[in-house]
Amino acid sequence: MQSIQREIAQQLKVQAPFKDWTAIDAEVNRRITFIQDCLRNSGLKSLVLGISGGVDSLTAGLLAQKAIKELRTNTGDGSYRFIAVRLPYETQFDEYDANASVDFIKPDEHHTINIGPVVKFMANEVKALQGKTAVSRDFVLGNTKARIRMVTQYTIASAYDGMVIGTDHAAEAVMGFFTKFGDGACDLAPLSGLVKNQVRTIARYFNAPEPLVEKIPTADLENLSPGKPDEVSYGVTYAEIDAFLYGEPVCEKAFKIICDTYYKTRHKRVMPFSP
Repeated sequence: MQSIQREIAQQLKVQAPFKDWTAIDAEVNRRITFIQDCLRNSGLKSLVLGISGGVDSLTAGLLAQKAIKELRTNTGDGSYRFIAVRLPYETQFDEYDANASVDFIKPDEHHTINIGPVVKFMANEVKALQGKTAVSRDFVLGNTKARIRMVTQYTIASAYDGMVIGTDHAAEAVMGFFTKFGDGACDLAPLSGLVKNQVRTIARYFNAPEPLVEKIPTADLENLSPGKPDEVSYGVTYAEIDAFLYGEPVCEKAFKIICDTYYKTRHKRVMPFSP
């Protein structure tokens, strides 16, 4: 079991557990430098990130805003900026948390774009959705929401000559818990390799409000199950996923679910198949 866990952890470049505050500080600064290098190498000046209200986008936003502030200070170039985007489908289930995240991050710019009309138009135009069960239709449109959000973020990034930030980390990557070419599409992923608890730890490093840090994670893509916890979708907990990625013992059921899901979703973590 542990050999399989080690192999998967290596594939996902899982970051070693933080030993102390010094290690956390070093990792935060390494990732901030990574963000800055991405911008410098691209020749662009803006970062765009969708803020959902969860700890992942909160943490990515805090890293991005600090990276941008340092770039402005160190270069004297005031054109660097971080743009946070709220992308609700009509009224978001956790609207309060999303707004609280934006308020705490204090981005240089903040936009709110309701994706509801676009998703509904798509649903009405796509004949393949007709005749599907309510549950099946709801699931399909959940992925559509994620892809419309991606398109919106890239539209904003293009308008501002910027890059799109993703929020994927190791605990989601191992479960394939992202929409292919939706929230899985980005130019840089500053949380990559972190387990869920490490994402929370970095949020605490920035003194983020504890209710946001410990908020129950949810993709909130399904209208019929608003705020559905990620762990319900997984069938395992984030604590079990983190332990698995660290090579620690997990129960047989959790081990099987994580491994089966990892291999089943492999296509999401690779480039498109080609002959």
